[in-house]
Amino acid sequence: MTERVEADKLPNHTATKVWSVHEFCRRHRLCDEEERRLTLLFGAFATSRELLHNARRAPKWR
Repeated sequence: MTERVEADKLPNHTATKVWSVHEFCRRHRLCDEEERRLTLLFGAFATSRELLHNARRAPKWR
C-alpha cells in the first residue's frame, strides 16, 4: 500500500537525498551494465548512500 506524503509537511532535518538510478549513473559515468545492475537491485530510485556503497567502478589507471 502506498501513501502520499506532502513535501512541505516533511521535517527538513530528516530528509534523505533520493536519486534516480539513471541520473546517478550518468553523473558518475557508470557503464550501462552497472546501471542495469543497480536498477535490478534497487528499482528506479535509491538513496545516495545505497548507490554510493553499491556502485562498482573500474579503476582509471587500467
